Order: sequence, then C-alpha cells, then structure tokens
Amino acid sequence: MKLLLTSEGFSNKSIKKAFQKLLEKPITKVKLAFIPTAANVTTGDKSWLVNELIRFKEMGFAQIDIVDFTAIPRDIWLKQFKQSDVLYFIGGNTYHLMYSIKKTGLDKILPSLLKKRIYIGSSAGSIVMGEKLTTKTFAKYYSKEIPRFKGDNGMRFINFSIRPHFMRKDCLEYDNKNLKNMVKKFKTTIYALDDNTAIVVDGDKLEVVSEGKWEKFTSKSIN
Repeated sequence: MKLLLTSEGFSNKSIKKAFQKLLEKPITKVKLAFIPTAANVTTGDKSWLVNELIRFKEMGFAQIDIVDFTAIPRDIWLKQFKQSDVLYFIGGNTYHLMYSIKKTGLDKILPSLLKKRIYIGSSAGSIVMGEKLTTKTFAKYYSKEIPRFKGDNGMRFINFSIRPHFMRKDCLEYDNKNLKNMVKKFKTTIYALDDNTAIVVDGDKLEVVSEGKWEKFTSKSIN
C-alpha cells in the first residue's frame, strides 16, 4: 500500500519528489482522480481548490478526472477509480468526508483499490486514513444527516492519527497543549504536520518529508 498524506497537497519540491518515488512510471503516463467530496459542504472562496487543479496540470499528469463519488451512481465512480493510478482526496469537512465514505461503502472498497493505486490525502483526505478524526467535533453538525455518523474513528489504514495545518495562524486551536489533550482523549499517537510536511507510507516503511515543521505526539511524550 502506498500513501502520501499531506496537510496542503504538493506544496513544495520535497513532497513532489517523494510522490515521484512512489510512482512506477513517468508522471506523463499517470492518471489522477481528483475527489472534491470533502469540500462540497464548505462555504466561501474555493480558489485553493482551483489552485490545486492548476498545480496538477502544471505537473504534467496524463489525465485528471474529477470524481465526486456522492454525486453519481456507484458503478460509474468505481469505474473512474479503477481507471486511475492515483486517488487524490482533497480537504474540507472531515466529518462529511468520513460520513460519505461510509454511506457509499467506499471504506470497504478502498483496501482492494489501494493494492495497485496510490492514495494521496490533503488535510481532511489525510485525517480520514488515520485512527481518529482529529478535528473540531462541532463540524459534524452542519446537517441533520451527520448526527447519524457516530464516533470519531477514521478508517485506520495507519496506526496513528494526523493533524494537518500545524502552527498555521488560522488554526491556532491546534497548538501543543490542545494536541496533547487530544492524545489523552483519543488514546492515539498524533503526527502534527504543517502545510509543508507530508507522511509517506510505502508498505511497511514510513517517512516524514518536510520543508517546514512537524511534531509527533505520543502518550509517552506528553507525560
């Protein structure tokens, strides 16, 4: 299984280089599925989403497909996923993404898909792969449907949790103190990543790639 779990996508050369190491063919022959589902319920400016698409185009992918798996029948989005080499889940509302993944049954399909494909997460797309959903709990209550989603468990493809946007000015609630409290509450190890950091998982190997700041919070380190 190959994962590239980021805070802000391909934000620097080191992360792009780490991605290219995961590939088994030139990027000009790689087909990417861009999954915007987490951003569907966020309001306001989405120029950041447009910028991500522009960045992919500049990188030279052979194909960029936009796949919202909540908007089309399963047989269509599953075909689109299977035709792609890379599944890129962008950021947005973490609980909406996790709810949608469970509702559509994608959580049961992903293990098979990822035997031959690379998963890339940005922000919420990274969080859902971990043990716990390390985000504001009130964010799940924007819709009457969401309270049906119970708990704060991620899909647990990895045996730790991820907290993106570490040390960013508009995310100061995720400071060292609150992250230590989150470790105690969830009983999980948390990798806090700033927007220039990513975690690469290649089989049993794990590597932190960073041009910025990151920190690993464990139950031992906070005692």
